[in-house]
Amino acid sequence: MAKIHLVFLWHMHQPFYKDLVSGRYRLPWVRMHALKDYYGMVKLLDEFPDVHQTFNLVPSLLAQIQDYVSGTAHDPWLEIASKPAADLSQQERRFALDYLFQANITQMIGRYPRYRELWERFTGAGQRSDRAERFFDQQDYTDLQVLSQLAWFDEFFLQQPEVAALVRKARNYSLDDQRFVTEKQREIVSTVIPAYAAAAKRGSIEISTSPFYHPILPLLCDSDLGAVSSPGLTLPAVRFRYPGDARTQLERGLDLHQEIFGRRPQGAWPSEGSVADPVLGIGHQLGLKWMATDEGILARSLGIHLDRDGRGRLSANAAAMLYSPYLWQQDGAEMRLLFRDRSLSDLIGFVYSGMNAADAAAHFVHNLKESAQPVLKSGKDALVPVILDGENAWEFYPHSGREFLRRLYDALQRDPVIDALTVSEALDRHPQPARLPRLAPGSWINSNFNVWIGAPEDNRSWEALAAARDFYDRAAPAATEERRALAFEELLIAEGSDWNWWYGPEHHTANDRDFDELYRTHLSNVYQTLGAAPPISLAQPIAASQARPTFTQQTAFIHPHVGTSFVRYFDWMGAATYTADRHAGAMHGKVFLLDAFYAGINETHLFARVDFIGAIPEEPFDAVLSCDVMAGTHGEARVTGPAPPLRTFALHARIEAGKLATWRLVEGERVLASQEVGPDGKGEFDQGDLKLSAFRNFETKLPLRLLQAGLGSTLRLRFSLWREQLPLDALPLEGAIELPVVTETELESSVYNYSPYS
Repeated sequence: MAKIHLVFLWHMHQPFYKDLVSGRYRLPWVRMHALKDYYGMVKLLDEFPDVHQTFNLVPSLLAQIQDYVSGTAHDPWLEIASKPAADLSQQERRFALDYLFQANITQMIGRYPRYRELWERFTGAGQRSDRAERFFDQQDYTDLQVLSQLAWFDEFFLQQPEVAALVRKARNYSLDDQRFVTEKQREIVSTVIPAYAAAAKRGSIEISTSPFYHPILPLLCDSDLGAVSSPGLTLPAVRFRYPGDARTQLERGLDLHQEIFGRRPQGAWPSEGSVADPVLGIGHQLGLKWMATDEGILARSLGIHLDRDGRGRLSANAAAMLYSPYLWQQDGAEMRLLFRDRSLSDLIGFVYSGMNAADAAAHFVHNLKESAQPVLKSGKDALVPVILDGENAWEFYPHSGREFLRRLYDALQRDPVIDALTVSEALDRHPQPARLPRLAPGSWINSNFNVWIGAPEDNRSWEALAAARDFYDRAAPAATEERRALAFEELLIAEGSDWNWWYGPEHHTANDRDFDELYRTHLSNVYQTLGAAPPISLAQPIAASQARPTFTQQTAFIHPHVGTSFVRYFDWMGAATYTADRHAGAMHGKVFLLDAFYAGINETHLFARVDFIGAIPEEPFDAVLSCDVMAGTHGEARVTGPAPPLRTFALHARIEAGKLATWRLVEGERVLASQEVGPDGKGEFDQGDLKLSAFRNFETKLPLRLLQAGLGSTLRLRFSLWREQLPLDALPLEGAIELPVVTETELESSVYNYSPYS
């Protein structure tokens, strides 16, 4: 019987946050993810011995974990979280407020009622630490210090009696509790590497690697490859061409893995799936047997298009091409290659977090089998690579996605058609791979390197790196061996991909400034270590200011005309407004369709409007306006986390060909009202008291009495788009807009209050 050889490759990676000169960590995310995802992801496989997987552990991540385990990591976040609240200076208190709420609002902050309470107090003060600190007393700070760390603890450790007791305590934590959480963290982090070593030893997992500091290897070989993958791309003024650095980065990664795990990796996920012929040649010289990248690279290399239907499933020809390993051969070098199934990988990374765990697991298995079916019918085994980030996605899942993964692994283990294998195990079962004479240069993102080169900020970054690299070549021969080694290490760090991930228009984070400053610090250290003053240009930020998500509260009652083909600006003046952040987060690939969400009330009605990025999609989709009616109000609108509602309503609208087709209003499972408008309708429904419209945007008018929302209650609103029961986009992405039901006088007076707790 033909089989599906399912290969999961989880990529574990964080930037190198340490300043080698000062020894301090600029950001805490290695430690935080080591508390949560790194251990739990591999430990979970103990429950499923027949599910084998591959974990790609970036060497610089391992080096940082070792630093924390040894106790030599100087982490300002941990220092602030560990210090007695009574001893915090004003600057440290503000640091705590600015940084200890950096967690997923719904799944992490919202999981702990006291943590959510403190976060809502902070947001009520406009998320300004200088305004909020007067509303936090010493106990508040201690609770924040403890809960901001507990929120990152792995599910396995939350089940331990001492930790579980701390969670049950919920608030009013003591200095002893704070010390326990601090000491427990080092214990947890120390379990990570041994857990992977043990799993690899018993054959449950394969460990692969990446180049040491996660650089884009093709661009180190030659930055002009950026224009090969994307013709016409504006390149940096100075060409960067150091293939020797590319070899050093990869070789040192292999060496560290051998040192830690006792054996050299057989394969690699080159940083960001970035490949080119010279990179495969270097990998062959260093003894690698396989590499992996994205399906788009395969399509470009073969000059084909991998056809998918509207549900993301491959055509028969495309499945035959993708679900096979390849053998690249050139100038006496060779490399086995796998190409990730983008659709299946992205379902886990971006879609299933918004679904019921059982439904999500069943949906994955169903899609996997349907996509592979043409290959199986031909009598051949299908090798299906699912490759994605193994850490960041789980912040968006309830309980770090453990229920979803357990249901998925159980289904895979019981299915006679599916074998979950490591990469090397799968390649052994496919001894005659297809031939691939050349490889198109590119990454897993759009099959090019445009995230890392081409934008003005990216190019300035490369020019600064090239200047520092040239300076090193000139100055290093006269330096001592120790200083020469330190300066070269700083260069290797600066060659990492993470800096340019945040430069340019594609991504940004609350820590943009930290990344920018740390990158320029690494380059400055090259000059200082070799006895020279850094260029003045390194004192200036490379990153320009980027658009951020914005929220403004409702300032006045609104009376908009719902159902017109154009938006009247003044109709919505005074509404609460949430403008989307379409570039946030460490993960790339999320499809954004929504631009802005407006909501407001008057004496009798709730109004909501959602603007799309461009026109309303032509393909059928479902729009859902969720409305929780809460008891009480804090006096102003804001974006807030979850709490138990009094009543839950949802307005479901079916949009077909850009027009409203059907709708229904439900409370829980009970349908309160519904209507079939029909495909030939005007795209709207108007009952006078209740209106819905889909033209250039989506608008609705709902009676407050129908929602049983009287004065003093609060509405929590969220808008989401769905297609074939899969979530597409939502505003806000986390939490909901909170809208108090108050009189117009109370609403207008709240505009001048910085906090509802004054």
